[in-house]
Amino acid sequence: MRVEPINCYRPRPEKAASFAALPYDVFDREQARAYAQAHPGSFLSIDRPEVNFEPGHDMYAADVYAKAGELIRQAALDGVLLKDEKSCYYVYRLEQDDRAQTGLVCACSVAEYDDGTIRRHENTRAQKERDRIEHIRATGAQTGPIFLTYRDNYAIDVLVGLAMTAEPLYDFTDDEGVHQSVWRIAREAAVEAIRETFKTVPCAYIADGHHRAASAVAVSHQKREEAGADAPEMPSDLFLSVLFPASQLRVMAYNRVVADLAGRTTTEFLEQVEAAGYQLEDPAPYAEPQAPGELSIYVGGAWRAARLAASAGTTDADPAAALDVSVLQERVLAPILGILNPREDPRISFVGGIEGHGELERRAGEKGVAFSLCPTSVEQLMAVSDAGELMPPKSTWFEPKLRSGLFVRRI
Repeated sequence: MRVEPINCYRPRPEKAASFAALPYDVFDREQARAYAQAHPGSFLSIDRPEVNFEPGHDMYAADVYAKAGELIRQAALDGVLLKDEKSCYYVYRLEQDDRAQTGLVCACSVAEYDDGTIRRHENTRAQKERDRIEHIRATGAQTGPIFLTYRDNYAIDVLVGLAMTAEPLYDFTDDEGVHQSVWRIAREAAVEAIRETFKTVPCAYIADGHHRAASAVAVSHQKREEAGADAPEMPSDLFLSVLFPASQLRVMAYNRVVADLAGRTTTEFLEQVEAAGYQLEDPAPYAEPQAPGELSIYVGGAWRAARLAASAGTTDADPAAALDVSVLQERVLAPILGILNPREDPRISFVGGIEGHGELERRAGEKGVAFSLCPTSVEQLMAVSDAGELMPPKSTWFEPKLRSGLFVRRI
């Protein structure tokens, strides 16, 4: 696959820790405002520019996006953002809970997104796409890297490891306790070695950032249409990415909470879950699911471990249908609880595994039900993508989250 070095704006080293921010889409509107107030001068004020306006202001108004463009230009004028004039790669390492993942910051090809070399597993929503399209237009930049993964490659590991023997460009621990380190690869021979070695990688997979990717691609198509098919390659024909080896990734469960039992009593609901093919155990303290087919259900003020009965069967030939999140949707959420469209139904909410089972209990309360699932694996993600299929919404939660604002790629 094609992996290119980038020219980018990046924060001055002494500003990196305070400027870099969690990605825009991990916050709702109130959370984004609170974070921006607690972190003045952080990149989130650019990434979520509505935080600079009164709470009732239309977050999709033209002046909101214009504010993002104004702030990013001001950061460059003030020297908060520096520009690397020479095309280079960056090595980006995140360490959390005694484990680490190390990726290559680069630009990937829109053409390879279009032809399936860069594979996706999730649909996008039009409004969320439009938001990032307008953000790219207003800032003239790709500000949030797309999180990609690929099957491990020993030669790439060696090249990345050599780059990490130098002094890091950035080295700090963020508010979530994640140790963040960045190295710059600018030597021409090293850049060329990485570019050529990645040509042996047949494909990559979007782990996180489907909306950012789709928006960057949409902007690229618009600019290509305006310029004409015969125009030379433009910066917008590539998009900002970080590529991580698959074996290093940590995927957590994306759990489900439904606000009510659709008129059923707890006993009636549990009887129908058993009839749907799940074997239920007696109430017991919370137990985290350890294998596919296992889940824990919180209802009526108590946890019950559950396992899909062997006799229930799944469609092993269909990697998307075999996912635990798909089986739960098809056997319980839709037919029993009436959640026919989990993307739109206000009765269902999704809780990343990092938030813990206490948050599931709080959200379910006395009237609802929570489902704690076994995480979808990276291998399952790849199998679904390779088959050209789509996962249900909110199937994977990756930790740690990549920081935005460390790399800003002008287009």
